[in-house]
Amino acid sequence: MTEYEAFAVELARVAADVTLPFFRGDYAEENKAGPGAFDPVTEADKAAEAAIRKAIAARYPDHGVIGEEYGEDRPDADHVWVLDPIDGTRAFIAGLPLWTTLIALRTEGRPSVGIIAQPYLDEIFLGGPSGARLLRGGGETGLKVRSCERLTDAVLATTDPDLFTGPELGAWTQVRAAARLARFGCDAYAYAMVAAGRIDLVAESGLKVWDWSALVPVVEAAGGQVTDWRGGPPSGNGQIIAVGDPRVREQALVAFRRAAL
Repeated sequence: MTEYEAFAVELARVAADVTLPFFRGDYAEENKAGPGAFDPVTEADKAAEAAIRKAIAARYPDHGVIGEEYGEDRPDADHVWVLDPIDGTRAFIAGLPLWTTLIALRTEGRPSVGIIAQPYLDEIFLGGPSGARLLRGGGETGLKVRSCERLTDAVLATTDPDLFTGPELGAWTQVRAAARLARFGCDAYAYAMVAAGRIDLVAESGLKVWDWSALVPVVEAAGGQVTDWRGGPPSGNGQIIAVGDPRVREQALVAFRRAAL
């Protein structure tokens, strides 16, 4: 495990010490969206990100940070940590252990280390230069995507199909109709399952940089791919697909390219 990988694991545990006492407990929450919409944030989100930022500043004061709750600090630094303290706040509020803490280190503009952590399940999915692994119960297990030759054999996931509209909805509907099985509501945990060889394809739209940065090293170190809907590197347009087998990606992109931004 490299220095930065080990530190990312430390940060995941710092966050867990904050989030777990709140989970399935009492806490303040607010709606960041306007009337008629719902984009929740809880005191657990804010406290966890603050704790992670404090740990980074103490160890690497010259590193930058981008976080969902507290914005940017030195975003043009050579090393930038990208944080989503609770990805899947709706699941957190509902008491479902499908939320995760996402931590990425971006080196020279590209995610190089990623963490997808589900502390209630005692799972830390780590991806980086030394490979992909699951840390659980004091042990480690290597992660590897699975082979899937055809979209018709694939297990597909997205957070919420209702988030797709217009041409995006048409593309999603076409891919969903072709896939063997579709599951919803897993947020970033679905990407961990791609790395673990359980899910073959995840498709999303509207993701922010803190939503997808940590996913890239985890999936790629396990042998998978994360791209935009044109097949290029993930970008600010928020359209993301992750696959275990590139053959499935090419079949899915036939539909998704038509709706690519």
